Amino acid sequence: MRSSPAWTVHSIPDQSGRVAVVTGANSGIGFVTARELALRGAQVVLACRDPERGRLALTRMRDEVPGARLELRLVDLGSLASVREFAAGWDHGRLDLLVNNAGVAMVPHARTADGFESQFGINHLGTFALTGLLLPHLLAAPDPRVVTVSSEGQRFARFDLTNLNAERGYRTAFAYVQSKRANLYFAMELQRRADAAGLRLRSMAVAPGLTRTNVLTGGANSGRGRLYGTLTRLLVRAAFRPTPEGAKTSLYGATAPDLPGGSYIVPDGLLQLRGEPVRRTRERALRDIDTAAHLWELSERLTGVTYALPARTATSLPWRSSPAAGCAAE
Repeated sequence: MRSSPAWTVHSIPDQSGRVAVVTGANSGIGFVTARELALRGAQVVLACRDPERGRLALTRMRDEVPGARLELRLVDLGSLASVREFAAGWDHGRLDLLVNNAGVAMVPHARTADGFESQFGINHLGTFALTGLLLPHLLAAPDPRVVTVSSEGQRFARFDLTNLNAERGYRTAFAYVQSKRANLYFAMELQRRADAAGLRLRSMAVAPGLTRTNVLTGGANSGRGRLYGTLTRLLVRAAFRPTPEGAKTSLYGATAPDLPGGSYIVPDGLLQLRGEPVRRTRERALRDIDTAAHLWELSERLTGVTYALPARTATSLPWRSSPAAGCAAE
């Protein structure tokens, strides 16, 4: 299934009445996604880690979209306590759309507040926990949708269930693409479990392609030195496409009316690096249901978040029965 060649953000249907959460909405793809949803009438919660950057983004978005229904709430996906606090404070009743956009990329080795390797802990485990804790509110909506931002880089991951937390050494790029493959596995397994339960929930994964954001220069990457920052910014400016182009797959996944659950949306160009949103069905990871099920069970154990969905039958798990050092669940 291809998107229409003429699809643009102007093709987004009216979003009035929908309540949406966009994580990492203070900049980059997250900001554009939140802004376009608000522009079309959605009530949007900007879920951000840094309060000052969040406030600046909220002010800017209100200037760009006068009269928009916007709200800033804080959540740090690197802290399960923060994720739980965000979910416990949800007071809007139903949640129509959750866009799991926030993440880190190619960062030096670090641990989250709960002891997880930061890329795995933030990109996957934080996203897994947040979605599970918000699931009752999603299921209260008439047509709930979850969009999880993966990466075209996930195609190069050698996914190792026994080394997700850098138990046997850390390689920056390896850990990043592995965490993005985890995002794809999660989105597809969520759809399988929702289907098994007979729920209307639609779970999508998207890859933005090469996009100009500050993910390679901000946050944990900001301390990597002047030379790294200068060269990376030059590379991003020369080879990466504008941020609104990268947000297209997220917006298409979030709003295309007839898009089936379990869709993986990528740019249609060479190596999925640029182009218009298209549904990809021939990705090997989409058919790897055993690894996805094993990752799901591990994620429940590590985060302490259990989804109220029927479990699928899975073969014996390939990892040891006790959590890895530094990976104890809450």
